[in-house]
Amino acid sequence: MAKKLALVTGGTTGIGAAICKALKAAGYDVAANFIVNEAQAKKFGQDNELKVYQWDITDFAKCAEGVKKICADFGTTVDILVNNAGITRDGMMHKMTPENWNAVITTNLTSCFNMARNVINDMREKKFGRIVSISSVNGQLGQIGQTNYSASKTGIIGFTKALARESATKGITVNAIAPGYTETEMIKTMPEDVLKSMIAQIPVGRLMKPEEIARAVVFLVADESSCITGETFPINGGQYMES
Repeated sequence: MAKKLALVTGGTTGIGAAICKALKAAGYDVAANFIVNEAQAKKFGQDNELKVYQWDITDFAKCAEGVKKICADFGTTVDILVNNAGITRDGMMHKMTPENWNAVITTNLTSCFNMARNVINDMREKKFGRIVSISSVNGQLGQIGQTNYSASKTGIIGFTKALARESATKGITVNAIAPGYTETEMIKTMPEDVLKSMIAQIPVGRLMKPEEIARAVVFLVADESSCITGETFPINGGQYMES
């Protein structure tokens, strides 16, 4: 039986890298998209025996080209899409520039449309598909200095719920994961006092690990998870609990 093909955006660093490795270990073929740092991405691909592909996920046409190239290389269509890529451009609203607002909304949210639109028809034809998008605890709670980021991550939750309803009769599930503060290179560069303040907000008393997010992705994309759709899975150490 042919392996299912998974495509992960922002898949060569941080949470995305952990997701790619976990999916490969679970028996899937994996294609990792990246945007910048070509040398690092290629090394990640070589070290983990994964194919990596560079394109800008904010560009719809480039996404179409990227998906087409991956399908040609693997000789099949994408079964699993993980919308993981994201950026921050933090700033208080009264100082935020239109450029920083648009960059975050386009990269974090519009990219989910760009990617899903380019795989959904094949999934519908196959009557199988899994779409998992990475939201954030700050899309549920909000965060000072992150109106752009919080809006983009809340938007992912709405996107997930609507697309799940559209796709349920076609064998396609659509879910989101909302991680709390996670142990990535970006977090490690924060000043020690800021990091301590962040951890103090987390009941379990530590940062999340990328592998914990990846484990949830593997669970959600499994054949056996076909009745889980339209959900947002919090992995935040107890920082936010829906009533």
